[in-house]
Amino acid sequence: MPSCFVVMGYGKKPDYEQNKTFDLDKSYHYIIKPAVEAAGYACIRADEIQHAGNINIPMYEQLLNADLVIADLSTSNLNAFFELGVRYALKPRTTIVISEKGFKIPFDMGQVVIRNYEHLGTGIDFGEVQRMKQVLTEAIAEVVKGARADSPVYTFLTKLKPPAIEEIAAAEVASEKKETQHALAAVHDEHEKAALTTPMAALMESAMTARARKDFKKTREILRGVLAVQGENVDPFVVQQLALATYKSPDLEPRQALLEARDTLQPLRPEVSSDPETLGLWGAIHKRLSELPQSPEAERGAALDTAIWAYEKGFYLCNDYYNGINFAFLLNCRAAKSAGEDAIADRVQARRVRLRVLMICDELLTSGIKGESPRSKAEQEYWVRATRVEALCGLQRRAESEVAFTEATNMEPKPEAWMIDSTAQQLAVIANLPL
Repeated sequence: MPSCFVVMGYGKKPDYEQNKTFDLDKSYHYIIKPAVEAAGYACIRADEIQHAGNINIPMYEQLLNADLVIADLSTSNLNAFFELGVRYALKPRTTIVISEKGFKIPFDMGQVVIRNYEHLGTGIDFGEVQRMKQVLTEAIAEVVKGARADSPVYTFLTKLKPPAIEEIAAAEVASEKKETQHALAAVHDEHEKAALTTPMAALMESAMTARARKDFKKTREILRGVLAVQGENVDPFVVQQLALATYKSPDLEPRQALLEARDTLQPLRPEVSSDPETLGLWGAIHKRLSELPQSPEAERGAALDTAIWAYEKGFYLCNDYYNGINFAFLLNCRAAKSAGEDAIADRVQARRVRLRVLMICDELLTSGIKGESPRSKAEQEYWVRATRVEALCGLQRRAESEVAFTEATNMEPKPEAWMIDSTAQQLAVIANLPL
């Protein structure tokens, strides 16, 4: 079976041009891999390669030997750009480039054909999945049958001949085996060994499966193993998931869990980060630290300030209802603990943020919520409506808030009980705040 190597990021990655975060795993599993397999190719991404030595070796081998390469440049991933450039230098033909429609094409890539798809962020609409799969399957047939070079290198350097790899000498094979043995000998536990002998994709799937069943201890163990073998070049998505699993872990003492989660995020430099996922986690961790009754008052106040900063930055980066509603709520929490001009300033800002959040929610509901499935669409719509309910409550428009809450709870399909309870509990807290 001919092979296809996919060049792209994985997990959730921020797009700083659009101030959005895209789940690239969904692009891969919903669109790219099914389209490639429908065209008759074996499909593999770098995180699906099993290795215990230097990952660069099989990566370069794939870029040279794969019958087809698909590069997804969504989020302007630097590794994807680099690997695409290597492929263009190695092969004159059979390379396809795709991206999310908001991707801005660099000037020097003006002659490259880029096929676009629309990503909703954390999901992709089912209709868009079906459309892009068809586009990609047809593109594969087109580039394989075509005779023209799709590499700009071979397009402009018409006399250039593609390189060919010589047979690997026995000494090189022995060297690679020795490197593998050294790597395995240096591991500290079974999870680090698994990270060297199991494809990254399989490990991440195991971690996410454990997280879904709320086995956060198992999630932490797997992700720690992955991070241990990544060295200094840690993947932000792995760090973020480990931080999330840590602060949600019931097997850890609450304060210990939060402090460990905070320390876990430090390699991503959250104090200066513009990554919405990192900022959201930083805000959530410090929000919970500010609520711990056993902590000193000064420490709780500092944690609250940090949480407000994180949600504020996330809100102005993304202009989204999630960060906005948390930002406004925490401003009121701080105002309740202060007095004078500081309290007035926080209340005024909270009101202004809620008005903006209300506008965002109304715009989303007017334009129509999209989702990967009817259930997913309904869940997203409920949270938009629930945020709208909270914004109205915080603006002291209680009658409108009650009507909006009734409408949200009567949606079809009906929201799950825990979702409704979560909203009701938050409204009860807001009702006791001085607004």
